[in-house]
Amino acid sequence: MASLAERKAYRDKIMQALYEASEGNRLLGVTGARLLHSLGIHEEDLAAACTYLVGEDLIAVDWTTGNTPAMVTLTHQGIRLMEAKEEEHD
Repeated sequence: MASLAERKAYRDKIMQALYEASEGNRLLGVTGARLLHSLGIHEEDLAAACTYLVGEDLIAVDWTTGNTPAMVTLTHQGIRLMEAKEEEHD
């Protein structure tokens, strides 16, 4: 079981990866397999992080059997959050 700090880090990594891959476009997503490979997150932790982010209305997920995300996309709220974070760093 991941610690609270690890769970938060996983969620942040997922949001950043989605934002970079989609360039803020809701029509572009990332496969769960790509997230697993590129972020090095265990499948259970990826599923838990995605479930949390869906609950916050930051991402949308198409699920496969076994609770693995098939496709993950940012929602409008997710894009707004990431744009606000980007503006803070500029």
